[in-house]
Amino acid sequence: MNRRQVALPGLGDAGSMVLRGVASFARHHKVITGSYLFGILVIVLAGTGSRLTLEQRREYNSIMDTIDLQAEFEASRRYAIVHQAYRTSAGWFTCDSLCTRNKQRMEREKSNLDAIRREGHARMSDAKAVAGLFSEVGVLEAKDKFWSHFNRGQQFAKRQSMWDAMFIGIRSMGRDENMIQYVLNVVLQVLLNFSMGLMLALVMFIFGLWGIVRDYQANPILAVFFFLAASCAAFAFVASYLMGIFGVTIGGIYGLVKVAESNQNARLHQGRRQQQQYMGNRPHYE
Repeated sequence: MNRRQVALPGLGDAGSMVLRGVASFARHHKVITGSYLFGILVIVLAGTGSRLTLEQRREYNSIMDTIDLQAEFEASRRYAIVHQAYRTSAGWFTCDSLCTRNKQRMEREKSNLDAIRREGHARMSDAKAVAGLFSEVGVLEAKDKFWSHFNRGQQFAKRQSMWDAMFIGIRSMGRDENMIQYVLNVVLQVLLNFSMGLMLALVMFIFGLWGIVRDYQANPILAVFFFLAASCAAFAFVASYLMGIFGVTIGGIYGLVKVAESNQNARLHQGRRQQQQYMGNRPHYE
């Protein structure tokens, strides 16, 4: 019986297929492709933002120094005390006279704390307006916000992948799967978890970005441009990161399959040689 071999495309052919796929995607999804390329350009050219002048830095620090952090700390401490007192005196479904007094005190302290925080936020917004949205202060704040969400997305993917690896192993024992099937299932689940975690992080960053932009009291046109530029840069970085992960993983699997294919071909070739030798050495009867 003849054994049919299914050969994988060579490295050059595989590269050509990938390039054709990328070109086709770019033609059919021009908005996504344009946003990605614009984001890459922003990442390369943005840097750390414009440096503050000496006058800007002096005025910025002067306004920031007017924020009374001690007052906010004391108000927060008082609110925590009365909030604990209210929770201690409150019943499951009732609130007696002591509970009512504690609740009123808690609401007054909460209102006072909110007022102090609003005042501090307003002064901080004035200081940011002095620095400017495209300054090193604004760019650094946007970067810190992105990295915070990005790291949380990575942590989510790592934790989820750890649990998935355990549960996939338990299911594999019941199905009597081999090690290769288990590893492939885990790898696919890891890729899915990282895709979900980082895309969710990107969405959360974009939703929170406008709050940062608004605090700098910038011109509406500049504010929209900064928002779009930062969003495209974040999208480009996440997309590049995921493409790198997928590329390395697929490349590794491709390499392993090619090695297995080479070994199989070598065994088949060796088997044919042995068969030919056997047929040549058989005695012939006239």
